[in-house]
Amino acid sequence: MKKIQKVLISSVTAIALIAVSLWIGEWTYSWMPPQAASESHLVDELFSFLITLGAFIFIGVTGTLIYSAIFHRAEQHDTSDGPPIEGNITLEIVWTAIPVLLVFWIATYSYQIYQQMGIQGPMEAMHMHIPALMKSASAAPVKEDRENVNVLPVEDIEVDAKQWAWVFRYPKTDTTSTELHLPINHRIRLTLHSEDVIHGFYIPAFRVKQDIIPNRNIDFEFTPIRTGKYQLTDSQFSGTYFATMQADVIVESPEDYKTWQTEAANHEPCIANNQAASEYAQESKELIKGWATVVPAQAPIVNSNKVIRRLSDSAPLCASTLLHEE
Repeated sequence: MKKIQKVLISSVTAIALIAVSLWIGEWTYSWMPPQAASESHLVDELFSFLITLGAFIFIGVTGTLIYSAIFHRAEQHDTSDGPPIEGNITLEIVWTAIPVLLVFWIATYSYQIYQQMGIQGPMEAMHMHIPALMKSASAAPVKEDRENVNVLPVEDIEVDAKQWAWVFRYPKTDTTSTELHLPINHRIRLTLHSEDVIHGFYIPAFRVKQDIIPNRNIDFEFTPIRTGKYQLTDSQFSGTYFATMQADVIVESPEDYKTWQTEAANHEPCIANNQAASEYAQESKELIKGWATVVPAQAPIVNSNKVIRRLSDSAPLCASTLLHEE
């Protein structure tokens, strides 16, 4: 009877532990930015899996320790030795095999997500001169968007990263911008290029990150699935002003996207606002001789720029063509 009671208590405890761990795993979705790209589902599912597994182990281990400390304490003034328990080969094999299997499970699942995301790492960068070994970075659209995405054309955009600015070129209309505009539910193919150092193309809401190697073109693909304004940042330390190397990412309807491209194409190229270039130009005369200084790249000349500013009397006014202002 006692054995049956222990089995029932153990079963109920295990079920409760699994339920709580699964609840914590589902709760993690609220910790992240909104899922604005198909790729975000892949990353969030992996993160939820890791948190669920970690919660199960943490609560199980700490719960066992607390239970032992409360119900299996030695009596007061009991200084006798515990029972002489020797090694248990079966138990040792079990507690060694389970962590090994968990590590392989986590590694396999993580690598599958890594492959689906198609992130190109250092090894791929080394083989850029061998086309057969290079693949375009991509992640499969989620099931509910797959039919809609496949019938829409791929949108090609060129991305130029430099100290310290992002410049986006749209080949179809031959326009440039300091903002990244994207049509929703279209497959986006970016051609990433760096003019100087290693930069990191990172949009938290999309869960996509790709290192950009200097003097190399890297194709990178993703699919935005949620309209709104998001933030692109440089995930690599690229110098003094790398924190200002940010850009707005505008995901909009195909109609609004075409309207924006038309309006941007009608604007004459102008000098975009660039904090690094403007501050360096103002303070360059005051710099102490002998100090190592990284000269920022010139402010980009684009058709569309968020900030309206005149840098000099001869520089044209850079007008904003934003359709979504907060």
